[in-house]
Amino acid sequence: MSLTIALSKGKLLAGSEALFRRAGLAFPNGEGRKLVVAAGELRFLFVKDMDVPTYVEYGVADCGVAGKDVLLETGADVLEPLDLGFGRCRVVVASPAGRAFAPDRAATTRVASKYAKLAAAHFLERGLGVEVVRLAGSVEIATGLGLADCIVDVVETGRTLAENDLAEVETVAESSARLIVNRASFHARRAEVQGLVAKLQDASR
Repeated sequence: MSLTIALSKGKLLAGSEALFRRAGLAFPNGEGRKLVVAAGELRFLFVKDMDVPTYVEYGVADCGVAGKDVLLETGADVLEPLDLGFGRCRVVVASPAGRAFAPDRAATTRVASKYAKLAAAHFLERGLGVEVVRLAGSVEIATGLGLADCIVDVVETGRTLAENDLAEVETVAESSARLIVNRASFHARRAEVQGLVAKLQDASR
């Protein structure tokens, strides 16, 4: 029976493909819109980034590749044996440029983000009450349209923030692609899983 690997259809896909090929592992050759594809001794599931940890946690997939940002947000109960070293970015708080971001502890700050849990936890640690407005995309326009006082979003270069007149306030978390493993699969299929980990670890150096 093949190991099943859950991969994001988003920003980590190109890096995942490059890594698997460097490791000498089979990888699908662009089979159109198919979401479940067998390649060599592996089977791949192509899903949304936030769903990768769920498929792995519940055992639909044995392993997966997910960003640390996604793992922090979902809180999935999975093993995380390997930092794969690509997809590096940061989750940051950003607010309108040229305006000091000074939340009023007596009032509720409104935060727009796809990282609702991560954002709420970050501000709670600072003793600030926030109302998180969950958005799936285009978070950068939220402050300019009056929807939020600030945003919590992922950045790589900061260019998109600058283009939308936003400035970084602080870093919430550092992120990169991680190999994750289902706990039961790690024990039941230890040799296969450890073989995959070893190959990916060598290829990621």
